[in-house]
Amino acid sequence: MQYVVGGAPQNTVGVGFLLIYINVGNYIEEKPPAPKTPRKVNSYVYSWPKCERNISAANISGFSTLPAHIQDYLYYRSCRHFPMLLDIPNKCGGPEDSSEVFLFLVIKSSPGNYERREVLRKTWARERQHNGLWIRRIFISGTAGSGVEKMRLNKHLQVEQKLYNDILQWDFADSFWNLTLKQILFLEWMERNCPNTRFLLNGDDDVFANTDNMVEYLHGLTDNDGGKHLFIGNLIEGTGPFRLPGTKYSVPVQVYESNFYPPYCSGGGFLLSGYTASVIYDMSKSITLLPIDDVYMGMCLAKAGLKPESHMGVKPSGLDIPSSKLDGYDACFYKEVLLVHRFLPTEMFLMWHQIQNPELNCSSSFKVL
Repeated sequence: MQYVVGGAPQNTVGVGFLLIYINVGNYIEEKPPAPKTPRKVNSYVYSWPKCERNISAANISGFSTLPAHIQDYLYYRSCRHFPMLLDIPNKCGGPEDSSEVFLFLVIKSSPGNYERREVLRKTWARERQHNGLWIRRIFISGTAGSGVEKMRLNKHLQVEQKLYNDILQWDFADSFWNLTLKQILFLEWMERNCPNTRFLLNGDDDVFANTDNMVEYLHGLTDNDGGKHLFIGNLIEGTGPFRLPGTKYSVPVQVYESNFYPPYCSGGGFLLSGYTASVIYDMSKSITLLPIDDVYMGMCLAKAGLKPESHMGVKPSGLDIPSSKLDGYDACFYKEVLLVHRFLPTEMFLMWHQIQNPELNCSSSFKVL
């Protein structure tokens, strides 16, 4: 059974099963060392009772004038527990050993985005050690479609899970309006299974992330080993909700009354410490969900008295290439960034291998940080 929160997914893309397999040569993914002692699988409730809609939402002023998907969202906004379809409780080696995960890549991905996941597994999200520090990945997903299509997509994720052991999936509609729900469900999972992870990258499956640079940057922090506050990305301040109906980011007053958002970092991708992830989860327990997930993270930080910060290496809108005569995909522009949003799978594959080329020679004029 699928519990629909926030209505049908927006910008739905028809899913066909033309799978793109990329030959990357002798690809070998590093495996973590075997646990010192056998680990017990963390017991968890998978059969949550069906979440009933809050009929009192219909009493909100102007409720009847709202689009159906927003009405649906308000009816079910209090629902925060859903059955897990795919789980990896020992992904971090067990709660006690989770501190060995230095950078945890938490990647939001819809069920139909197979090509993106496959490329990421073989490029920047490959599980490995960098300078002796472990990088681990996980994809977080809901469900898509209905009937036969939903069953087919779920089976596809099950096959991926058997091959890669890197997917968390809950039985809720994977839609734009449920991105915050996806974030909170993951943070709950992390609190249970990976509480001592040092740092996290939280990002979309269409970002290009230079994870080697991220590890070097985070390891270079002299006063923070993950146990103190850190939340960096593309900082956005002094904005408020879009009220114009019909746009993707439109949030009516019935969903969010204030005309101002707290400072937040663009949701394409941001870095945070394990400490801050835990604080955000604690704050979320008493903050009503907002469908704009990056703003909601800012709301949780604000309640805790913490602030997000800007990092010039995070480029959510792409890079500013100094001349139209230059190749906008020259690897030298990307070698020193942390994250750039909006890459196609083929572009991701090529760029990662270009910046990994030891013979890449970049003049100082290409330095973008």
